[in-house]
Amino acid sequence: MLSPPANWLPQAPLEPLQLDWLGAARIEVAILRLDQIDPLISGNKWFKLIEHLNAADRAGAEGIISLGGAHSNHLHALAAAGKRLGFATVGLLRGHPQQTPTVKDLQAFGMQLHWLGYGGYRARHEAGFWQPWQSRYPTLHPVPEGGGGLPGARGCMQLRAQVSAQLASIGWSGYDGWWLACGTGTTLAGLVLAEAGAHPVYGALAVPDDHGVAQQVERIVEEAGETRALYELFDASRGGFARVDPALLEFIEKTENASGIPLEPLYTGKAMLALKQQVEAGKFAPGTRLIFIHTGGLQGLRGFGSQH
Repeated sequence: MLSPPANWLPQAPLEPLQLDWLGAARIEVAILRLDQIDPLISGNKWFKLIEHLNAADRAGAEGIISLGGAHSNHLHALAAAGKRLGFATVGLLRGHPQQTPTVKDLQAFGMQLHWLGYGGYRARHEAGFWQPWQSRYPTLHPVPEGGGGLPGARGCMQLRAQVSAQLASIGWSGYDGWWLACGTGTTLAGLVLAEAGAHPVYGALAVPDDHGVAQQVERIVEEAGETRALYELFDASRGGFARVDPALLEFIEKTENASGIPLEPLYTGKAMLALKQQVEAGKFAPGTRLIFIHTGGLQGLRGFGSQH
């Protein structure tokens, strides 16, 4: 069985976020702490995996094969889930063999790794990419990069219920929208489907436009047959995927010191800085209440200092 038991559904705490620039604009933000749900299967990755695991279970698969980089939070969560639940995992990795903290964990969790180089990894969206891998691993169920696609989005729909159940505990009767970092757009698409036009979802793009996040979101929404999609995307990439600059790092340090909430520079830090910029630009009226999703990704920090 690949599907986790029902009582394995992680519950993320919802906490008020107190920062000077929010107070000055009279904007209220509550942060959904997905970074705290599990020591290994952290952040939004669990939610993106759950429907893929259910589909693999229905297909009678013995495990999962998927893609990611040498610091991939998705592969880390997948390998940890495989070890915990007892199913086989195979990772197809971008680039050439290297020993990062994440890769060492993947190996320790029992994931079989294949390095595709950079050209080979770029071919992941081409027709026929999966055919040789499915021939080699016929009992494994393929999952897109990052746990994407409609199954990944459907798993993320559960986040709305988790927030709704906790609003009263922080003294809120409702909220006006969501704010989160986007890498593939899957989590955002799940929230868009869950909201069905009731509240807008704002995505801070941690990757450049050429990664096709907007197109991915549109594909998921159309495949789901949702016609009431209400969302907006903002460029938060700082000029490129994994692009980090001193201003961003300084902002993260100040925010962590002020809030006590850890951030990482590739997704959550960029999303928080983009929110500050939009708040200070007057995007939101005084009294607006937003839900900020902490999408996790903190395990990737272990290899960050050696690269930047």
